[in-house]
Amino acid sequence: MNPVTGEHYAGLTYYLVQQKTTSNGEENTTLKTGTLNSNGEAIFSIKLNRQHAYVIRVEEPENTCYNKSIQMYLDSPYDEDGKFTFEFAPYGYLKTSITNVNCEGASDVLKIRDRYSYTDWSGWSVDIPGCYSNTGGDYSPVPSGTRYFHWIVTRPSGTIEGYDTLIIGKDEYKTFTLNY
Repeated sequence: MNPVTGEHYAGLTYYLVQQKTTSNGEENTTLKTGTLNSNGEAIFSIKLNRQHAYVIRVEEPENTCYNKSIQMYLDSPYDEDGKFTFEFAPYGYLKTSITNVNCEGASDVLKIRDRYSYTDWSGWSVDIPGCYSNTGGDYSPVPSGTRYFHWIVTRPSGTIEGYDTLIIGKDEYKTFTLNY
């Protein structure tokens, strides 16, 4: 499904693969393949041999740049109703413009992190010191959706913290501007 819109991807190819270790090494056997229905689902039953590992794979849709997973082991956590949910988000494009407009000197430090509505927070950036100013040149492909930014600025006069939200649509170009 698309985690931004909740829409399901129909028509993608899925594979159920059995993995086993043999004297010749790792051996993969495709047990079942098919196409996701109009609800983006594949429903099937299979008898499993617990001595082997099983993987479900889904082809990635075109023009997507985020995937939560394109394969899951059958012993992976799954939804409470027994479904495995694969998520794919389409491209958007982002450029950043970050400027320390209230610079107090070389000891100023900015740290920033971000997340999408469908992900956890990223780690904090490296410390960005001093009277920093940078406007990115080209737009970079990023996953579409609601993106949250969190930053902390430490200066001799004190520490400030801020948050911002940017909604990036499929194939949309946006600029994130931070003047701190």
